[in-house]
Formats: sequence, structure tokens, C-alpha cells
Amino acid sequence: MENYNERYARHYSLSDFGFEGQEKLLQAKVLVIGAGGLGCPVLQYLVAAGIGTVGIVDHDYISLSNLQRQTLYSTEDIGKMKAEVASIKLQKLNPEITIKTYQVELTSKNAWNIISEYDIVVDCTDNFAARYLINDACVLLKKPFVFGAIYKYEGQVAVFNSNLKSNKKINYRHLFPNPPKPEEVQNCNEVGVLGVLPGMIGMMQANEVIKLITGLGEILDGKLLTFNMLNYETFIMDISNENLNENLIPQNKEAFEVTNYEVLCGISTKNIKELNPDDFIEQTLNENTLTIDVREINELPKANFKHIQIPLSELNERLSEIKEEHIVLFCQSGKRSLKAAEILMEYFGNQKKISHLKGGIIALQKRKNEQSN
Repeated sequence: MENYNERYARHYSLSDFGFEGQEKLLQAKVLVIGAGGLGCPVLQYLVAAGIGTVGIVDHDYISLSNLQRQTLYSTEDIGKMKAEVASIKLQKLNPEITIKTYQVELTSKNAWNIISEYDIVVDCTDNFAARYLINDACVLLKKPFVFGAIYKYEGQVAVFNSNLKSNKKINYRHLFPNPPKPEEVQNCNEVGVLGVLPGMIGMMQANEVIKLITGLGEILDGKLLTFNMLNYETFIMDISNENLNENLIPQNKEAFEVTNYEVLCGISTKNIKELNPDDFIEQTLNENTLTIDVREINELPKANFKHIQIPLSELNERLSEIKEEHIVLFCQSGKRSLKAAEILMEYFGNQKKISHLKGGIIALQKRKNEQSN
């Protein structure tokens, strides 16, 4: 057999797949956005399967807390960029394919040029701003994208904007027309996640990609699969294509590139001072500064510096307790502390100097890990 490659021998043997299916994989170009908990299994299985070109978008660094679920990385990789390490290790897994890395944050300014080079996009992000951005770019560029999300012990998978619907295509905005407020939704950095869950959901995403490319089986086209790992309860629901305001999606490339998806998702653009970890620690040592933890009472890790705790959910009722002029706020990832800063600014106006820890306790831990290495 002229094109036989032992690497894919088990694919060749599969009925309804064979050489034709493998050739489709080798010709495909797939972009994976996010090389974290979901991205690691997606990348490993797509690269092993022989996707011809795999793109990786990620601007984050590997931290110790990642290793519980991000199985591409090891302890010696802490402090290195995820996309770079992933590319090196994946190329060793399959040196016969092309791997491209984009060590940048995906924004409306660069998404168009990156996504346009690929056939399918896999969303392995963990925030709503990125998901709406990816969705809108894929709708405008007519690219299918495979969605995945995790929360504690549950995960979701769906395929949006595919070419298989004979009527109107389903996109992410049909499922979530309006973004939730930042303080209403917590990610796994804040509520935790059992390490095996992103592996299970990520493999489902990889499976949907392979089915999309080869035409094998039935994909989750306009359907949302929800999986509970505690009892293996799984259900699939159809996503309605009705009642979507099409004006929510930018109409063309120019409109897309000027859309601010952080504003769309309620992330503040007010002039609130953001502190990096070093400046934050310096501020906490200032006797004239009140440091407030706006996380819920039982959240971990506990802060080991002087502070008080006023959960964001109680802040409006406890504003009268705040007497100091200098106030520094922190939470797990920086989202809730930013919202708390907005509340304080609205209440106190210019009477107090208010700032917050950008990236939250997570950023503080990363900084400590970097200093110890």
C-alpha cells in the first residue's frame, strides 16, 4: 500500500474510516484556543490522530496548580509558556504534522487573521468574553467551532456554526444570547474542578472534531451535551435557532475588530487602578491601607497577610464598615475584586483611593512560584 503509515494502522482498519478518513485528517487544519485543562487532551488526541495542521493559541504560563489536570506539562515546566511547551511535546508525539503556536491573547484585533487560516476552531477557553469573540469570528468567517466548558463536576460539549444544518446554523448566541455578569459566574480557578473532568470533556471535543472532518457518526450539531461525572448522567438537548437578535453579532470584519468583548461581558473599563503582585504586597504592608478579601468565607487558599473579609455578595450591605481612605481589594482571579472596586467608587466617589489585585490570588501565587524557582 503506497501511502501506508504504521502510525495510523488502527485507523486504516476501521470500517467506514480507513485510508480515506485518515487522509481527511491529514489535510485538515484545526485551531485550538486555550492550552489548559480542556486544551491539553484536545491537543494530545488530535495530534496523535494525525490532524495535518494544528494551531495553538495561549498566552498563559504554566503554574503548579495547573498540573492537577493539565497533563501535557510537568513540574519542570512551571514558569514556561503553555503554547511553547505544548508545541515541543506534541511535536515529539507526532513529528509528521505541522504545529503552529500563537503566544498571544486572542482579541478582536488579531482573531480574524488567526482563525481564517483554519477549517475548525476548538474553544478550550474559560471565560465568556473569549467565547463570544470566538463565536462571532466563526460566524463571520463561516467556520464551525467545537465548544467545551467545565464547572466543578459537570461538563458541556456542543458544535456550533457547522455546515450540516439545512436551515439556519446554530451558534453560541442561540444558547446564551446575553452574557452573564462577571460576578454571577465563577471559573474553575474559583470553585475548583476535579482533575479528570477536563480530560473527559476535552476528549469529547476531540471526538467531535474528528467526526466533523471525516463525516463519521452524528455530531452535536446545534445540540448541547451535558455530562455529570459523579453519576455519569448525560443528556442532550436541541438548541433552538429562534429568537436570536442578529444585531448582537458584528456585521462585518471592520465592526468585529472594534468590538470590545470585555465590555460586552460586563468587565469594567472604568479608571480603576490595577496592582501587580509586587505592588499589592507593598500596599498590604502600609498601615494606612485596608485590604479586603471579597471572596466567600470558605474559599481557598487563605490569605496569609493582614486583611479583612467582606464577600462581594455582602458588600452593598456593609459599605458603612469601611472607614479607611486607602482600600485594596482582592479575590481569586480579579473579576470580583474589580466589581467590588466599581461598587466602592460609585458609593464613595473620589473620597477614597481604591485599587485591586489584577489576576487575584492566582497571580500572587504565580509570582511566588517564579521567585522560588
